[in-house]
This record gives sequence, C-alpha cells and structure tokens, in this order.
Amino acid sequence: MNRLFWKIFLTFWLALIAFAGALLFATSSYLDHLRAQQEAGAPLARMRGYVEQGQVVAEREGAAGLRRWAEALDRREAIPFLLVDAEGQDLLGRPVPPFVAARLNRERMHGPPGRMGPRFLTPIRLPDGTAYRLMPDFQSITLGRILQRPRVIAVPLIVAALVSALACLLLSRSLTRPLERLRRATQQFAAGDLAQRVGPGMGRRRDEIADLALAFDRMAERLEQVFGAQRQLLRDASHELRSPLARLQVALGLARRRTAGVAGQELDRIEREAERLDELIGQILSLSRLEAGVDALQREPVDLAQLLRSLAEDARFEAAARGCTVETWGLAAATVAADPRLLRSAVENVVRNAMKYTAPGSAVEIALREDAGRPGWAVVEVRDHGPGVPEADLAHLFEPFVRVGEARDRASGGYGLGLAIAERAVRRHGGEIWAANAPDGGLRVEIRLPLAGGRR
Repeated sequence: MNRLFWKIFLTFWLALIAFAGALLFATSSYLDHLRAQQEAGAPLARMRGYVEQGQVVAEREGAAGLRRWAEALDRREAIPFLLVDAEGQDLLGRPVPPFVAARLNRERMHGPPGRMGPRFLTPIRLPDGTAYRLMPDFQSITLGRILQRPRVIAVPLIVAALVSALACLLLSRSLTRPLERLRRATQQFAAGDLAQRVGPGMGRRRDEIADLALAFDRMAERLEQVFGAQRQLLRDASHELRSPLARLQVALGLARRRTAGVAGQELDRIEREAERLDELIGQILSLSRLEAGVDALQREPVDLAQLLRSLAEDARFEAAARGCTVETWGLAAATVAADPRLLRSAVENVVRNAMKYTAPGSAVEIALREDAGRPGWAVVEVRDHGPGVPEADLAHLFEPFVRVGEARDRASGGYGLGLAIAERAVRRHGGEIWAANAPDGGLRVEIRLPLAGGRR
C-alpha cells in the first residue's frame, strides 16, 4: 500500500469533511435558532422594534428613506422582511410568497389573531397615507442568503478554516522536513562528502520517504565503496609504478656508462619516456589525494595578485621556448584565504595548458578582477589564442584523462590531468572554475575564489 499516498489523501479528505461539517453545523444551528425564536415569541419584540423604526424613518424621510431602511434591513438580516402594501406588492419589488398574501387576505376578512396584538399589526404609514405591513418570510431563508451575511456564521467558519489549516500545516511539515534533510544530504554528497547518510534521521517513519532515504543510503554506501576502491587502486598503482621506474632510471644510468656513447639516441628516448611516466604518476597521485581529501588545507592570507605575478614570471621562460608570451592585466590587490602551494599549482596547471595550445607568436593572458555579479569574489581569467574547444566537449574539459579536439591530442603533450587537478584544487578552496570559447577565438578559463573577509 502507498502509505504516503493514503496519508495525504486522508488528511485532505478529513480536512474538507471537517470544514463542510462545520459549515453545515453552523447553518443548521442558525436555522434552529431562528425557529426557536419564532416558536418562543422572541421575534415579536424584534418585529415591533422594526415597525417603530420604520415608522420613524417614514415620517422623517418619506418613501425614499423607507426604501433605504428596508434595503439595509434586508442586507443585515438572514430572514427576509417584506414591506407589503394594500395591493400585495413589496416596496423593494421582491416577490411576495403566496402564503404571505393569503395571510394578509385572512386578516382583512377575519381580523388578526389575538395573540399577535395590535401593536404588531400597526402598519407603517407614509405622510401621503400609503400603508405598508412588515411581514417576515421565514420560508425564504436559504443557505446562499445566510452565506451572504458573514456575521451569521463567521465564527464557525473561521474556526473550521483554522483547524483545516493546522492539519494541512502539520502534514506539509511532516513531508517537507525529511525531504529538506534529504536535499541537504544530496548536495553535500555531490560536493564530495560521501559519508552522508539520511536514514538515521528519519526516526520511526515507515512511509515512502523513509524508503527513499534508505535507498539513498544504500546508493551512497555503494558509491563510497566504488570510489574508495578506485582511489585506492590509483594510489596503489602509482606507488607500485614508482619502484620499477626508479630501478629503470638506475639501469639507464648504468647503461650509459657501459655503452660509452653507443646507442645514446635510444637511451635518451628511454630517459624522456621515463620522465614523462614519472610526471604522469605524480599527477595521478596529486589527483587521487585531492579527490580523497587526505591533505588538510594550510590556509593563510594569500595576495592573489602577487601570486599571479610570480607565476607569470616563471611561465615566461617556458613560453619563450614555445614561441609565445605571457601577459598580465589588472592585477590589483586581492587577498584570499588559501593554501599557497595548492592554489599556485591549480593556476599554474591552467596557464601551462594555455601555453600548450596558444598559437605561435600569440600571448597567454592572465587577468585579475572582482566579480561584478558577486561582490566579495575574485575572478582569475586565463586566456589563450588557440583553436578553442568544441562546444559539446566544454562540459567534460575538467574530467580526468579527457582530451578533446583534433588540436588537443597527445602530440601536444600532457595527459588530460592538469585541468582536472586544477578543478579539484579550486573546489577545495570553495571556489568555482569553468571554461568557454572566446568570441574571437581561443579558450577562456575563469577561476572564481571568495575573498578573505568578503572584501578586496
């Protein structure tokens, strides 16, 4: 059985029943009250009072004033009070029920019943002599007429509305609180906290939301195991590769001595490939440590502008060898709370990636500015003047071992890990990184970081 479905269905159904029941009860109680007043003779006193009021109005204001008084009385009372003249016509033009007309005819022929008293039957006379009889029409009381007069049943309806609102509020709270807890856990899980679990916070719930929480916990547990095994495999494989690589480098040195220059070209090739393998292993280790979060950040105030100047100065030597330059723009003072080594490595990976693909003779541009749309954030922009990246591949640019585009193949060097490492490092600092193709060509990579204290 869908327990949550029935909980929602029954709650709203019972709330509607309670509201309708309160409405019917209020209406029935009011009608019973009117009948009780009629049987007990209480309406006689009200009728006499109305007759006296009407007579005073008729003498002072004439027919127009009497008409306004009758309209006000009709708006106020749930019982229709008719002002009927000698011809059997109502002053306000309302239809006169047959039983009222028959009663007037009987009184003309036989006189009024003794219990009514002459004061009650005194007509309301206008200055011109026209007489009107005030007649209650109890049989014309309708639910619609009662509902049009809020004061009649206002209190019961307000109470019923408040009770229904309270029931719906409790139901809404019961539904949204665990869903909000599940939403927060999902966000934290997506941010890399794979230890998030929501099942223990569900208490004794046994509905679909509790089942969803348990399914989320099973999924999270399984993913944590898979990712943990993957990271452990990367770490173990990288460490295991380092040992034979070290022995290979020792053997390479011995081979150089024994060959005395013979096969030097082949040995140089072996040495370059060993160095590339060592670099790849180092990047894999860095990526796995960032994803695992095993290294605590050593945060300290970092002058972002000074860091970019130092990094650009070092990059210019490599850029010159590649036939390009490195330029900086708008490096105003901006302080962030960051791990200097890790942050420098992140920006350096982006700059080195730009230098690989920028066109010969062009410049890699590094700029620093405050984010106009988000006060308290700094934006580091690195742009090259290369072929750019296909739009469909931009979303995958920061994934490990991803290499996109014909111009960004293995011949250009690299292993598709530099930007992945930069993305993980920026994210650990609470920042954001994204890439887009520039309108006039080249790739723009922007790094957003929160400023220390939220100010420049």
